[in-house]
Amino acid sequence: MASPYPLAGIKVVDLSQIYNGPYCTFLLAQAGADVVKVEPKGGEHLRRRAVLGGAALPFAMLNANKRSVSLDLKNPQGRDLLIEMVKRADVLVENFAPGVVERLGLGVGAMHKVNPRLVYAQSSGYGQEGLYRDYPAMDLTVQAMSGIMDITGFAEREPVKAGPALCDFFAGVHLYGGIVTALLDRERTGRGRTVEVAMLDAVYASLSSQLGMSFGIGWEDAGRTGNRHGGLAESPYNVYPAADGYIAIICVGEQHWKNLLDAMARQDLKDDPRFQGLKTRVAHMDVVDDLVSTFTRQFKKQDLFALLMKHRVPCAPVRTIKEVVNDPHLHQRGMLQWIDHPELGRIVVQSSPMRYDGAPQLPHQPSRRLGEDNEGVLTGWLGLSADEVCRLAREDVI
Repeated sequence: MASPYPLAGIKVVDLSQIYNGPYCTFLLAQAGADVVKVEPKGGEHLRRRAVLGGAALPFAMLNANKRSVSLDLKNPQGRDLLIEMVKRADVLVENFAPGVVERLGLGVGAMHKVNPRLVYAQSSGYGQEGLYRDYPAMDLTVQAMSGIMDITGFAEREPVKAGPALCDFFAGVHLYGGIVTALLDRERTGRGRTVEVAMLDAVYASLSSQLGMSFGIGWEDAGRTGNRHGGLAESPYNVYPAADGYIAIICVGEQHWKNLLDAMARQDLKDDPRFQGLKTRVAHMDVVDDLVSTFTRQFKKQDLFALLMKHRVPCAPVRTIKEVVNDPHLHQRGMLQWIDHPELGRIVVQSSPMRYDGAPQLPHQPSRRLGEDNEGVLTGWLGLSADEVCRLAREDVI
């Protein structure tokens, strides 16, 4: 009987590190692929950050359901072992700086010679070619370069980075899509191909609201809008004070606005010419926000949320990380679950956002200790003897 997981049987060699590539390969693993994470002998950078405490959780989150192999790729024997893996693999994923894999002798051309069916997936900050190719790239620097930072925050304050690592994870999701698309193409042609995603490229489309406003004023800089709509094209659209926190409210249609007025018991405003349509409400945005804020600060955020839900007003309480970690909806759906991790103890981990009909959620296998699967992969997958594996360990190859 065929596996219900769509990528069952696909073998992935994962050379990636930190967030970008590992999230892509996490999604591949959650879809049923056999992912072998290959790290340097000291462990990848995110694993090394674990000495600081909190960084251990992201590593565990992004590297579940993968096997772990430690390998010195600067050693010719280590490089040869990786090539043997590539010969047997369907996908190789890496997010080193451009040029690194070529210097190791593991570039696209060399790997396609040993395995023409290989999907070779690369992600970097600015791409494998172009003016910015060799610029150092982290999520923070790409947020700055992409315009995300300039449009985040309030007009009277300095630019602010987005809280989440958007550029890393946008690129990881795009890389996953590119890999699956290339695998589909291989089914038709029999040939592998190279897939490339640049972090800078991956986030551009997310600027749509601000780009629309910039276009509308002759491609001038639109400026930061705080919690208001990025294109200042909706009102009300903001984060409003509650008695014990904040609530986000947006009215995207006339009925939503009328529903909000009903919830506020301000039916008298329905005929006010300042609020008759979206255009006039946007023109009186400050007045709208003052009216809504005066109303919302009278309530606790959960009571206000219940009231607005009753009136079908799009809104949500602004929740803390602690509240989200313990969210009953996410746990009921299986998106989040508490596990006992062999190294970290009791932690909460995520599943894949993608669900496949007929495939139950993949059982969670905690992230592995560095090199925990050296013997299993080298003997079981590559066919080495136990004595050979012992020799490689003595010679610091693995």
